[in-house]
Amino acid sequence: MQIKKFRIKSFKDDKPIIELKNLTISYGNRQIVEKLNLKIQKNTVCGLLGPNGAGKSSIFHSILGIVKPTFGKIFVDGVEVTNIPTHKRTSLCGISWCPQYGGAFADLSVFENLMAIAELHIKDKEKRLSKINSLIRRFELENVVKLPSRILSGGQQRKLILAMALIKDTKILILDEPYSALDPVSVKMIQQLIVSLQMFERISIVISDHNFRDLLSTVDYSMVLSEGKIVAKGSPNELVKDSQAIAKYFGEGFQY
Repeated sequence: MQIKKFRIKSFKDDKPIIELKNLTISYGNRQIVEKLNLKIQKNTVCGLLGPNGAGKSSIFHSILGIVKPTFGKIFVDGVEVTNIPTHKRTSLCGISWCPQYGGAFADLSVFENLMAIAELHIKDKEKRLSKINSLIRRFELENVVKLPSRILSGGQQRKLILAMALIKDTKILILDEPYSALDPVSVKMIQQLIVSLQMFERISIVISDHNFRDLLSTVDYSMVLSEGKIVAKGSPNELVKDSQAIAKYFGEGFQY
């Protein structure tokens, strides 16, 4: 089933929300990303695909400020942030991140997890509670609100982590493997939430996931990375026909 009913066809008049210029990332003598130039347009859902070791996580970490590039510059909404520390960068630019693993405090309840983040970002007590309750309803967490996060199902944990990411005013949402180890019903639920965030809140979203069929049904466009370089880019229909994307990632004989 196609989740997304529309695709944004052209970005030529839009300014990028994220731009990487000649980005190079090395760990010791090993070069992970080499002179990468990448633009992610505002108000779009962009996918990053590629085999393990292609550099996807390193790119995410550089955008977040967790990893400092060896060379190159990072711009968010036109502002260079290359040397701005993580905590200041995410606050200044409205960047939220949902990691593949973890993200919630295991022994805290759903409500306590949300409160822990809300206390960092919302000073007014009434506004804080209002935001938390709104997210609990939106993500349908009412029935598990008092349960510790460690006993939640995979889909419930994913919803909690998304809700925690959206406590603050978010302009950019980075999702690392959001569909990993989820059942089909939970995958569809997360896909619908992603499309809703783009349509109604104009959040720019970047997704990386090896479940490429689930990813491609949600994004406006995607890029395929191989050995730290972009080898293919386009809409889902364009990408699945691209010879480089097939050779470097999808493999011969795949079906979409």
